[in-house]
Amino acid sequence: MKSISRRLSRFISQGLAGGGIIALTCAIGTGSQAQTLGPLVQVAAGDPFSGCTADQVHAQEAAFGSILYPATLIEPWVAADPTDPSRLLVGHQQDRWDDGGSRGLVGVVSNDAGSSWTNSIPTGVTECTGGKFGRASDPWVDFAQNGTAFFFSLVLDPMRATTPFGARNSGLLVSRSVDHGATWQTPVTLIRNNSPHVLNDKNSLTADPTASNNVYAVWDQLSVFPPTKNGAQLLAENDGVAIARELLNATAGGAPSFKFNFTGPTFFSRSIDNGVTWSTAAPIYQPGTNKQTIDNIVRVLPDGTVLDFFTAIGVTNSGLSIGYIKSTDKGASWSGPTFANDIHVVRVVTPDTGGRIRDASILYSVAVNPVTGAIYLAWQDDRFSKAMCPTPTSSTGSIPIDSIVFSESDDGGLTWSAPVMINKTPANATNPCRQQAFIPAVVASGDGKTVVVTYYDFRNDGKTPGIEGTDYFALFCPTSSDCTKPANWGNEEPLTTASFNILDAPVARGHFLGDYMGLTASGPTTVYPVFGIATGHNVTAEFTRQISLP
Repeated sequence: MKSISRRLSRFISQGLAGGGIIALTCAIGTGSQAQTLGPLVQVAAGDPFSGCTADQVHAQEAAFGSILYPATLIEPWVAADPTDPSRLLVGHQQDRWDDGGSRGLVGVVSNDAGSSWTNSIPTGVTECTGGKFGRASDPWVDFAQNGTAFFFSLVLDPMRATTPFGARNSGLLVSRSVDHGATWQTPVTLIRNNSPHVLNDKNSLTADPTASNNVYAVWDQLSVFPPTKNGAQLLAENDGVAIARELLNATAGGAPSFKFNFTGPTFFSRSIDNGVTWSTAAPIYQPGTNKQTIDNIVRVLPDGTVLDFFTAIGVTNSGLSIGYIKSTDKGASWSGPTFANDIHVVRVVTPDTGGRIRDASILYSVAVNPVTGAIYLAWQDDRFSKAMCPTPTSSTGSIPIDSIVFSESDDGGLTWSAPVMINKTPANATNPCRQQAFIPAVVASGDGKTVVVTYYDFRNDGKTPGIEGTDYFALFCPTSSDCTKPANWGNEEPLTTASFNILDAPVARGHFLGDYMGLTASGPTTVYPVFGIATGHNVTAEFTRQISLP
């Protein structure tokens, strides 16, 4: 009965036809439903900071040995305006540094359903936008129900590893727009630290769809103690995901090689006046010494329950798990942790040369069905690997093959379906490394009838010597079927129109397009992915493609 009632509830909302674009049509599943793909549209390219001198690029290169990649656009996040489904906002890193952060974060707005785009850059963030910080990272954007736009920025000054006890500025800023992302108010500082032993990282922001004035900001704060040179040098990397992977590897191998301890609690701040003021930032989950969270993301269920999801490192017996804490009073108090699924992952490499790729291993993507309240998780995982990827960069000579896996909860997160492999990357006996899939994103359509997952893979590699061919795909599951069964995921669509060379992506602890890609639902039946493509040597741009669902 539970399964029948759940499926009936998924038909409550009536979907509207997606509109007006001549596109490819194909069936979803075995029924008569269809999806349409709009043309590939470039969201942003170029370098709005090319004339900036305030951040003294050459001085940073000399002092820190940093490498700058001009005209790179990295790590997009996208949100749709509830007051106008044709209005979209994207935030991305502009001009990435190899050792952490970018010259600034840029906003890009579309008022015509993604057909054209205009820069809308929050001011007062980094030195290239009139702010006080040298670098920024981890862009995150969202809209409140009344159309107020928010842009969340991680800001920091680089720290020279040879002077580990010097002061180091870092913080988190929220910019607010009352004209739907066209212009931005002076940012509000949620937290600021001035220590070489503290790093705020992997922030996200969520405007509550069930409480119009509530906005939630979460992140992890990595601290090392006692104050030591080694601990400060680790945090001098300025890159929390890379640091988390290093700490995970150390703890998984038994006694860590470093001579310090660390903590990584979840920090939280909320606004109850639509982003005008914010509560004092404070921890809401303390995993303990030599344990941490990362990739904190808030999702709100249709009944108003607030969940903060995170990757837990060193907390469970598996060493790496996706967990959450729950609030039934809009963030005033929080439950203890519940753990949904373990993550089994090593990494992804280029299929021919075995070069390192900066992928989404240890991270995940999460979405909530706005009609049924079902929760969806997608992440990289190698538990379904039936072949090994040989690579000269591995001490074992080969690594398991990452797939995209999916798990669902239909009871508010109390129980979860067993993970299933859903990506349709074909087997490749010639080179099993071409079976790797990475950087997933998941979203539910506004009418609750479809779950969409996007990801990269290498299935088309090998056609041109010296090119590590990479493409981006979308995959669909109608919620009238059971999405916990791999067979119900189908109609995979290539979102790239031609393979690109992942070796052209800039190297920031691996060839880097972003730790995450954007994917949002707009209106009842339209979805917009935003994803990176390497368009030339050390040059990347961002693209979107409207997907209209039945």
